[in-house]
Amino acid sequence: MKAMLRAERVARLAAEADAQARTLLIEKLKLTIKKRRHEKFGQSSERGALLDQLELQLADLEENAAQAETAAQMAAGDKITVPSFERRKPVRRPLPEHLPRERLVYPIPAACPCCGDRRLRKIGEDVSETLELILRQWKVIQRVREKLVCRACEAITQPPAPSHPIARGRAGPKLLAHVLFAKYGLHLPLHRQSDVYRREGIDLDVSTLADWVGASTATLMPLVDAIRGHVFAAERIHADD
Repeated sequence: MKAMLRAERVARLAAEADAQARTLLIEKLKLTIKKRRHEKFGQSSERGALLDQLELQLADLEENAAQAETAAQMAAGDKITVPSFERRKPVRRPLPEHLPRERLVYPIPAACPCCGDRRLRKIGEDVSETLELILRQWKVIQRVREKLVCRACEAITQPPAPSHPIARGRAGPKLLAHVLFAKYGLHLPLHRQSDVYRREGIDLDVSTLADWVGASTATLMPLVDAIRGHVFAAERIHADD
């Protein structure tokens, strides 16, 4: 009875996975047609946002189909083959060579698991690599300027204060660059950034972030003027409508 119920469940999950695969293929073709139409006939001001939305919809469909396929395979074990569906398969490229490597060597047995002899000799190793993300780390950098006194004339000397992107600012240049890029490059509003930082244990209210953005913008204006001058010096300028 249990075997019959399990077989019925496996068949049902396989059918659901097959249906998801067919739905994915149909919707993928529909979205592709819409995408091609808007690439050719859509207004450029609306084209980018609409195409992004279509890509998000397609990604959701692929996730649902992958979930159904995995559920069917887990329920079936190795006894059946779940029909695969056509989706964008990621190319398995080697992991970047410039990234640092951390070796995790698993402990080896002290004796042969077959005969119990302890005279084991290494003949090689199998290495598999996984890409991992180390969460960003917050830290406070203390800039120390030691004071010295001359024993001859008792004059006090001290290294000059280091320069800072914004006057009397408490944010380092890397943090300022991150806030600016998140706002203007990733279109992440300051209140969203504030929420993210708060979840990481750093209380930065919106007004503080706004002050940093405004001060950094003023600091970068000479660079903006230089870029503007370089662009306007060209014989012609091409721009989108």
